[in-house]
Amino acid sequence: MLVLGVFLGVLAGIVFMKAFSAGTGADRFDDAGFMGTTDERIRPIGRVALIGDPDVGVRPVVHTVVDSVSAPMSGPQVYNDNCYLCHAAPGVGGAPVFGDAQAWAPRIAQGPEVLTDRVINGYQGEVGVMPPKGGRPDLSDEEILEALQFMLDEAQP
Repeated sequence: MLVLGVFLGVLAGIVFMKAFSAGTGADRFDDAGFMGTTDERIRPIGRVALIGDPDVGVRPVVHTVVDSVSAPMSGPQVYNDNCYLCHAAPGVGGAPVFGDAQAWAPRIAQGPEVLTDRVINGYQGEVGVMPPKGGRPDLSDEEILEALQFMLDEAQP
């Protein structure tokens, strides 16, 4: 009796589920309204377009490189942009502090040729390190020399 009761309960459940879900099967895929709303609901938000794809009206974007020739920076600009990192007090890596005449005096005594060579090509000495062009190889020699002159003018007693 128990087996018959379980069998009839399962059979009644199947019949009930079939009646409850009527019209949600494959026959709905023939309904244009149902398919239209479903397509709208699940459509992708974007599309991959390849250049030259005839189905997509996408034109290639052409990037142009503009040669911008900027004006060379002045000595104070180079100092403020780059040199102050080491030459501001207390002086990083043995760099003489900006405006400190006593720290600059031994370097000035070596002569302008030595200072020019060391600021452009770099220097590693017992007291400190000066990277070539202060670590900014993109700066021109003239810009570096103007920054050096600016610092030397400020170091005069």
